[in-house]
Amino acid sequence: MRMPIRSLVAGVAAAAFAFAAPVSAQQKIKIGFITTFSGPQGVMGQYMKDSVELALDHLGRKVGGLEVEMIYGDDQVKPDVGVQVAEEMLKKHQVDFVSGIIWSNVMMAVVPVVTGSGHIMVGSNAGASPLAGSQCNELYFSTSWNNDQTPEAMGKFLQDSNINDLYIISPNYQAGKDMVAGLKRYYKGRIVEEIYTKLGQQDYQAEITQLRSKDPKAVFAFLPGGMGIQFLKQYDQAGLRDTLPLYTVYTVDEISIPAVKDAAVGIYETRYWSPDLKNAANQRFVADYRKKYGKLPVFYGAQSYDSIMLIDSAVKATKGNLKDTQALVKAMRKANFNSLRGPFVYTTTRSRTSTCCARRRSRAATSRCTSRRPSSRSTRTRTTRTAR
Repeated sequence: MRMPIRSLVAGVAAAAFAFAAPVSAQQKIKIGFITTFSGPQGVMGQYMKDSVELALDHLGRKVGGLEVEMIYGDDQVKPDVGVQVAEEMLKKHQVDFVSGIIWSNVMMAVVPVVTGSGHIMVGSNAGASPLAGSQCNELYFSTSWNNDQTPEAMGKFLQDSNINDLYIISPNYQAGKDMVAGLKRYYKGRIVEEIYTKLGQQDYQAEITQLRSKDPKAVFAFLPGGMGIQFLKQYDQAGLRDTLPLYTVYTVDEISIPAVKDAAVGIYETRYWSPDLKNAANQRFVADYRKKYGKLPVFYGAQSYDSIMLIDSAVKATKGNLKDTQALVKAMRKANFNSLRGPFVYTTTRSRTSTCCARRRSRAATSRCTSRRPSSRSTRTRTTRTAR
C-alpha cells in the first residue's frame, strides 16, 4: 500500500497527519527529505525525489521492514529556509531520519540542527569539507562524496596532461571554494585567473569576455544545475567550445545534456557515477527509472537512492529499533547494502570512498551525446577523505 507523502515548502506543512501511531509501537518510520524544488535548480530536487520514490518501490514501500512515511521539504537554496524546514520535520512531524540537501551552504546550516537533536543526518549530495574535518559528527553520514574528491581527480588529470594557463570559474559558496581547493591539491600548473560568481547566476557574458582577455589555454568550471546549462550554452555561442578546452565537474550531466545538446560535445569531466556502470543494482535502477519516468536518472538521484538503501540497511540491522541511535550508527558505518556505485567503505569521518574517471563528451551516430574515457590521457583515481 502506498503511504501518504507530505511536502513542506518554506516550513509550511501541506497536509495534516492522517493518523498518529503510538511511538512505542514502532509501526512506522518517518524520513524527512530536504531538497530544492523552487526555481531553476528545482529540476535537481525533482530527480532526487523521483529516485527516492523508486528506492521505496524496490523496497516494497517499506524501510527496514517498517511502513514508511516520506516528508519532503523545499529549502529554496536558502540556509535559513533549510533550517526552518528541518526544525518542522523534527518537532512537528517527529521524523526518525533526515536526508537530502543539494547545497553545501544549506547543509552546513542544517546538520547542526539535526545532529544536535540526536537524529542521524544522511547527506544525499552536498559534501562540505568541514563536515569531514573540524565539524565531523558521528551522526552525519554521506552517500555522495566530499566536495573536493571529484575535482582532485580532475586536478590530477590536468596535471598529467601538462595543461598550463588555466582559467577557473566557480560559484561563490562553500562547495565552489571546496571544488577549487580540491583541484589545486593535485594541479600545480599556472592559473591565470580564479573567479567566483554569484550562486544561481544565469548570465556569464562578463566572465566570458574576461577569460578571452586572459588568453588561457584551458578553462575549469564547476557550475551545477541551471548555472551549468546557461554557461555551456553561452560558452558555445561565443565560439569557444571548439577552440578553448573546457574541463568540468558536476556541470555536464544527464540534466544539462538534453538542454544544451551539442554544446556539451568535446567537454571534459571527471565523475564517479554513470548510468552505464556495470553492476546489478545500478542496471536495475537505471532500467526501472527509465521505465517509470521516461528518462535517464542523474547522479543526484543515484545518491538519493543510496541514502534510502543505507537507512534501510541500518533499520534492518537493529530489527526496527529506531530509538537505539548508537546501534543505528554502528550499522550504518558498515554500509551493508548494494550501492549503485559498487562496494565502498566509510572513513572515520563518515565520508565514503570514491573512484573517479575522466570522460569526454562525444556525439553518437544517433546525435545523442554520450561519454567516453579519453584513450590517450585517461585518469582513474580513488579518493578517500579523512579528517583535516
